[in-house]
Amino acid sequence: MSRPRVILVVLAVAATGLLLPVAASAHAYLVSTTPSASGTVDVAPKEVTLTFDEAVEPRFALISVTDKDGHLETSGALSRSPSNPDTLMVPLKHVPEGWYLVFWRAISVDGHPVRGFFTFAVGPNPGPAPQFAVPSTSETAATPQLVVTRWLTFLGVMCAIGLFVLRIGIARPVVRRVDGVALGPLNLAFGISALVALAVVPIYLLFATAQFALRSVFDIGTLVPLFSASAFGRGYLDLELCFALFVATASVALWVDRPDRPQRSVVELLSVLAAIVAAGAVLIVPGAAGHAAQTAPRGISLALDWVHLASGSVWIGGLVGLIVLWFTLPARRRVAALAVCVPRFSAVALVAVALLLGSGIWATVNHMPTLPALWQTSYGQAILVKSGLLAVAILVSAVNLFKTKPRLAAARTNPELGVPTARLLRNLVATEAAIVTSAVLVAAVLSSLPPPPKSLALESGALAKVGPGPVSHAVTTGGYVVKFVVAPNRAAAPNAFTISVTKGGEPVTGADVRLTFVMLDMEMGNQVFAFKETAPGIYTQNAAALVMAGHWGLSVSITPKGGTPFTALVVDHAGG
Repeated sequence: MSRPRVILVVLAVAATGLLLPVAASAHAYLVSTTPSASGTVDVAPKEVTLTFDEAVEPRFALISVTDKDGHLETSGALSRSPSNPDTLMVPLKHVPEGWYLVFWRAISVDGHPVRGFFTFAVGPNPGPAPQFAVPSTSETAATPQLVVTRWLTFLGVMCAIGLFVLRIGIARPVVRRVDGVALGPLNLAFGISALVALAVVPIYLLFATAQFALRSVFDIGTLVPLFSASAFGRGYLDLELCFALFVATASVALWVDRPDRPQRSVVELLSVLAAIVAAGAVLIVPGAAGHAAQTAPRGISLALDWVHLASGSVWIGGLVGLIVLWFTLPARRRVAALAVCVPRFSAVALVAVALLLGSGIWATVNHMPTLPALWQTSYGQAILVKSGLLAVAILVSAVNLFKTKPRLAAARTNPELGVPTARLLRNLVATEAAIVTSAVLVAAVLSSLPPPPKSLALESGALAKVGPGPVSHAVTTGGYVVKFVVAPNRAAAPNAFTISVTKGGEPVTGADVRLTFVMLDMEMGNQVFAFKETAPGIYTQNAAALVMAGHWGLSVSITPKGGTPFTALVVDHAGG
């Protein structure tokens, strides 16, 4: 085997290896704290520890501990526990009796910031809990600079892959069928898209890392070493590596390709295969570093994301390529060349659009816990906007398919149809490309937003919505009257929960009562507390449960003595 062939085979094998996605877990959430949230300790703690469901990078995390006057009580830097990689710890000064606020921030695996807070008291006589000035728990990865650079990343990568497909497969026969036509402009367009993507990926990673680390984007010496400190950052480093491999293999494929020959040589076939495998590796990386890898079933979610990106790349890259061809083809050869390219691209684009729609709908069903989440959450609203744009683009594409394509075919026997049809094609393709480009921008926003938690589906089964402020509300289910009392119903503060159960006006005694706390605004572990009967039919518990402001599902499971178990759910809005 010749040396060029050996190189191409090695590149193909390397690209195949890169197809394997990195492992990823779900969104980071707080599992436990020491001291416990809303709890009281008799001896001043030497440190505060937070344990998450996954390892959290300390350099992207924050834990502050303040007293009632806002004075910082930490005495050193945050660090990871040597005995548990999922635990972060920060040392404290010697704090006196009183109440303290702990505010924390961490970065989830897919690059979304997560914030929360809780309180604890140092006793034995800490006094009543004060009203703390709580920092905002709202932070987003959908900032303008991150969205724009993410959009340019997607656009550059997708256009480069789509332009390569158009050039190496769809437009290739034009050189043989139409005299005086060359495909050099498509090669140039591919090169420009590739260079843009190669340049923008590290810029996007720089902006994202600056936000993660809460540093200036100009602090490059500090930020660059942090690129690989998070799973998100490592994912985009993999993207840059895979895309560079694709650009290399695709460039070789274009260099050795001889479109004037109907049959490809072995070297040409191997080079095209290597480029396609590398492109496949590129398109799986965003899903492995983003939402798809966090959504069950993970294998199906990753496959849907890959199909969605691949079909979208063929579509938008092909549209850009047709525009390039229109403006660079000789005027006398334009209609004849387009008459060869457009039908071939239309056939491929029809399949691509069908796969795009199918994978998008399936992925939406996987991500949306309820139908109302489509218009009630920012994530769902972005999906609706993206779907609307794609629907308009498909309508424009249909006009091309059913009007422009037949006219180009007819222009072979009626030359007077050629020029106006080519102009119509240019306008429609430019419009379609602009709409699809806008849809990619919305997709950049969408991928910067956290999907709604699966627990949001519980909201449809709620018997009532209560809060903010103290709660005293009764609901009826299965002949039982269940009254929820929550005071003061404030996050990061001690709360007293009371459940009273009656049937036919008589208290239900001796029941087993358990209350499950489910966070509805983000993925978080559930907490379950058993209640004690303190009076006939009245069950109470002082639970350290509402550890952050937001909407909580309070699901009480009641097993009456000798009766049939039942549950009652209310949605509670806990204030800060």
